[in-house]
Amino acid sequence: MANKMVSEMGLPKSIANIFAARNLITAKDVFSLTEFELMELLDVDLAVVTSAVAHISEITCPPYQTALSLLEQRRQNENMAGHLPTSLKGLDNALCGGIPFGVVTELVGPAGIGKTQFCLKLSLLASLPSSYGGLDGSVIYIDTESKFSSRRLIEIGFNSFPEVFHTEGMAQEMAGRIMVLRPTSLSEFTDSLQKIKVSLFQHSVKLLIIDSMAALLSGEGVQGPQRQHSLGWHISFIKSVADFSRIPVVVTNQVRSQSRDEISHYSFQDKNKGEGPEAATKPDSHLVAALGIHWAHAVSIRLIFESKSGQRFIKLAKSPLSPPLAFPFNVTSSGISLLNDDGVEMPGPEIHSISCQGHNNVINFISEMMH
Repeated sequence: MANKMVSEMGLPKSIANIFAARNLITAKDVFSLTEFELMELLDVDLAVVTSAVAHISEITCPPYQTALSLLEQRRQNENMAGHLPTSLKGLDNALCGGIPFGVVTELVGPAGIGKTQFCLKLSLLASLPSSYGGLDGSVIYIDTESKFSSRRLIEIGFNSFPEVFHTEGMAQEMAGRIMVLRPTSLSEFTDSLQKIKVSLFQHSVKLLIIDSMAALLSGEGVQGPQRQHSLGWHISFIKSVADFSRIPVVVTNQVRSQSRDEISHYSFQDKNKGEGPEAATKPDSHLVAALGIHWAHAVSIRLIFESKSGQRFIKLAKSPLSPPLAFPFNVTSSGISLLNDDGVEMPGPEIHSISCQGHNNVINFISEMMH
């Protein structure tokens, strides 16, 4: 609630404009200053400041709720809940229907493993007419690494849904429903996010994809406490968009090498514990999600994409309802295809590990298909 926009709180327009002009955009910005500091910054009377702060507090602070009202709200949310099927039968079964509405789903893995391929297919499924099992809506695709390929999108469409895409004009209509944003900086990305809430209903958006969040932070060179502060604001805002709009939100994440401090701190995930110091020198022994442990706690679903000895896997590493399963897959002309629908149960630290053994072939294969 602290990230709620001041401009959306019903303040008199003249007062709201003054807040905006002084870069007080969210309730958190306002509450970080005392009333006297606000009076000096805004150059208005104390009575005006007190009235505005009281109004913002009333809007921002959640009201008291009874246990009965919470139960009724939960039932209502369950009735509104839904899923976007991925067309991967085994994964959909494990996820109880597909990518869930109203929460953040994360795809994490090394570059070129198939995360963007997965996102392209989801974009098509969300924009597909409901008569063919789609959501019949628009998609907002935030492409921070310029990996989105319209040619590859159409190729997946023609091979996955030939009866739809061979209909005259349908390929253009489907592609026209996918709105691609390419922010080049963290500030541009933040501006894009703040505009998205308005676009969700104007354009009947049924899916939001961010590919990828990690690229923006690494590109800005943001580190330490500043990185965590920025990441905290963004994940809070992204989660609020998912909850507010009740649509699936999918975010991709990169991988990085695990530091020695992290290895000792998260020793429960160390596969090679007790194997001697030489084990830690293996190329993929300590790959972790780039955005860290705080981000991991914030997402509801985590799918790990990895490669072992040249075979790619999707691992269902985090879900409130699903068992920890791994599914072998290939990337084909129609997108990602599972080699079997049963999956392999993988409890313990192994489900959280990220491997990229024999990954060079994967990167080359994807690169060829994108051109």
